[in-house]
Amino acid sequence: MTSDVGAQLRKGVVEYCVLGLLQQAPAYGWKISERLISLGLIGSIGTLYPLLARLRAQGLIVDHADSPDSARPRKYYTLTATGTAQLELFRLQWQPFAAAVDAVTAPHPPHTEGRP
Repeated sequence: MTSDVGAQLRKGVVEYCVLGLLQQAPAYGWKISERLISLGLIGSIGTLYPLLARLRAQGLIVDHADSPDSARPRKYYTLTATGTAQLELFRLQWQPFAAAVDAVTAPHPPHTEGRP
């Protein structure tokens, strides 16, 4: 069993966190990474771009460049209809899953022999 439980938990949900951020508004990579880093969901921007590439390959997001007239053109990411549906499936499963984990891992008073 790994000692860094947080890293394992983040691996399982960070893709859905990206989808959630993009459902709020299209965003460019740096902005997405700043938000995820501030929440402790990724360690650095370097971990974000391979994740974005996987989401794009799965058809969950698309990218597009902003105005070619801008001094620093940025690649913006937008959630697709498939991405929205995938995020909704995650949401439907997350609450019951989190509640089940809480039910079995929450601290309880010690059980004393002979007492209910």
